[in-house]
Amino acid sequence: MYVIIVGCGRVGSELAKLLSQEGHNVVIIDKNPQAFARLGDGFNGQTLLGNGFDLELLKEAGIEKADAFCALTNGDNTNLVSAQVAKKIFKVPKVIARVYDPQRAHIYHFLGLDVVSGTVLFAAMIRDKIIESKFSSYLIESKDVGVLELEVNDHLQGKLVKEINIPEEFMVVAIKKIEGVIIPKEDMVLKKGDIILGILKTEALPKIKEAFKI
Repeated sequence: MYVIIVGCGRVGSELAKLLSQEGHNVVIIDKNPQAFARLGDGFNGQTLLGNGFDLELLKEAGIEKADAFCALTNGDNTNLVSAQVAKKIFKVPKVIARVYDPQRAHIYHFLGLDVVSGTVLFAAMIRDKIIESKFSSYLIESKDVGVLELEVNDHLQGKLVKEINIPEEFMVVAIKKIEGVIIPKEDMVLKKGDIILGILKTEALPKIKEAFKI
């Protein structure tokens, strides 16, 4: 893929390095020349100095052939404008914007942008560690659906996957075994020590814990 990243901060630089290591074509833009030092010597993409909403600079970056555009600066306004330029003017297929202020997220959604809010995500992760360490409620922004990790105990041992799925409330999506992680069939037998990963409705968590004796 051809990816343009605006903002060479901690997140932008890490994303650029990951994509570059995977063999993607990466161009990263920042108005601070010193920011590019975060990329290290192994980065083989292109760096450009300037603003992420400068039309001429974006053309120089190859935005007209870009598959994805990520606005990851530390300024919500800059990210919003840059993302809008990429989406509305250059018609980039996939545009992602970082937002710090959760109250602004609805504006980004209204404009048709994919949003990543580190503030909400991090707060949700800490909340889950405090309340229920095996449950993650940040699967989707509404918090209506989460992921539950649980170990197969005496109560669950010997049951089939389909026997513990609960329609509209809980579904097993993966099982960690000694040999690795698998996506199970409904007739798979659960063995003691298996680690189940299931998607569930957040409101059903107390019911699921009681049903599975956890």
